[in-house]
Amino acid sequence: MPSLLPVHPPVSFVVPAHDEARLIGATLDALHAAASALDLAYEVLVVDDASTDATAGIAGDHGARVLRVEHRQIAATRNAGARATTHPLLVFVDADTLIDAPVLQAALRALDGVAVGGGAGVDFIGATSPQARALAALAKRAFRRTGIAPGCFIFCTRAAFEAAGGFDETWYAGEDVAISRALARQGRFVILRESVRTSERKLRTFGARDHLRLLWRFALRGRRILRDREALELWYGQRRD
Repeated sequence: MPSLLPVHPPVSFVVPAHDEARLIGATLDALHAAASALDLAYEVLVVDDASTDATAGIAGDHGARVLRVEHRQIAATRNAGARATTHPLLVFVDADTLIDAPVLQAALRALDGVAVGGGAGVDFIGATSPQARALAALAKRAFRRTGIAPGCFIFCTRAAFEAAGGFDETWYAGEDVAISRALARQGRFVILRESVRTSERKLRTFGARDHLRLLWRFALRGRRILRDREALELWYGQRRD
């Protein structure tokens, strides 16, 4: 019996990863399950950015192709993945993020319509504290109000991505803001009502002092801090699991 599911163009999933052995297997399993549920033609590429653990081996065991790079910069790593894939639709998923069929289907429907790209809301995996839930709810409203996609899940057409110039490699953080605005200049950029789930480890493993230190540096230096890897320990410091 022929499938009644809509036929979408093939999708390239790009998963940047640095020392993600603990979480990447679940991320890849979720990707395969969502794509299979929608009967998609797809490829999964893990861009292993200078990992020192078993990230690459686990990615291969979970059905992904692996590209090794030595950037230690998220924008450059995502761009390398985009260049190494071929399909007309791109979905960037962080290695600690779980997507399901409903959010993937919503993204593909948006791209089938008039959108050139977009993102989704975010819930925290395993977050049970009232503060974490409040932060997630506040972030969802902010994403929709500003039209900025969280970096853990960004989808777009390859044509729009290339026209936008890809991720701006001068940013070590905030690259999600830059690509959201760049894609919005190419056409409609949407923030879905559906949500992905991502790790809350930055909240769990970095304390209030760490976050206040980052805010203080941002207050002193402004957006320049986002171009300085050494000042962004929450993203580029030693992983705290």
